[in-house]
Amino acid sequence: MTTRPAGLRERKKQATRTALREAALRLALEQGPDNVRVEDIAEAAGVSPRTYNNYFSSRDQAIVAAVTAEREARVAAAVTARAPEVRLADAIIDAVLAEYTDPGEARRDALLLITTHQALREVFLGTTDALSKPLAAAITERLGTIDEFTAPVLAAGVAAAIRVALEQWLQPASDAAIAGFVVVSRSLSDLLRAALAPLVPALDDADVRAGSAANTPPNHGPGHARS
Repeated sequence: MTTRPAGLRERKKQATRTALREAALRLALEQGPDNVRVEDIAEAAGVSPRTYNNYFSSRDQAIVAAVTAEREARVAAAVTARAPEVRLADAIIDAVLAEYTDPGEARRDALLLITTHQALREVFLGTTDALSKPLAAAITERLGTIDEFTAPVLAAGVAAAIRVALEQWLQPASDAAIAGFVVVSRSLSDLLRAALAPLVPALDDADVRAGSAANTPPNHGPGHARS
């Protein structure tokens, strides 16, 4: 009897979170992020400032969330969905490139806003940390439990590599005349591939070890006869 109300509450919470981040982005695009207050966002979403604080810790977090929300879950789902014969490294790199290099037409203005505003850039970079846990679960689902460290360490490495690539991509301009804008010397796709490349041997090794574990007969130990 409690499942349905709990599901309804969760849907209402998700709807409120979506309304807040969409209102935050819309106001930031219309007025400039520095001119938007938390109270303005809450009013536009039809909730109180107190309710706002239950979902986001700052104005900038809500604005960035309009672009990055659920991205880590989509990366993990894409990795899980790939056929088992696809290399783990290829599954992860393809999923990361798909989510980080193609924001969609509706989000291009939002991404431009984020990349040209220092405070938003910092929040944007911080969102990479959220990838570690769902990606670790996806790696475990694909490979099985090799040991307690492989999946979380690889996932954390991927998240760190993405942040390094984004930091390179979002290098602030040194010319004071164009301060606040970014200098894009390489494509984000190229930077992500380069940053993830050092992890490929470890990802391939995890594939090999998972395959070996799957082909190893169980150790029944003394006193346990094989069937």
